[in-house]
Amino acid sequence: MAGPFENDQERYIVLINDEGQHSLWPELIAVPAGWSRSFGPESRKSCLEYVEKHWTDMRPESLAKATAQ
Repeated sequence: MAGPFENDQERYIVLINDEGQHSLWPELIAVPAGWSRSFGPESRKSCLEYVEKHWTDMRPESLAKATAQ
């Protein structure tokens, strides 16, 4: 039996935090503090595709900005 974060039959949302980091999150679990909805609810596959397309730099935004200077 798949857990709530690995079940292809569930609906998911994509969360984003202040550092631009993304997280795949089951729709039925409350959004944790410090995160907001960015996409969904959709299928797990659609959410993973969204993350792959929109989160291309894995570094936190503060680190990316600091190294760019």
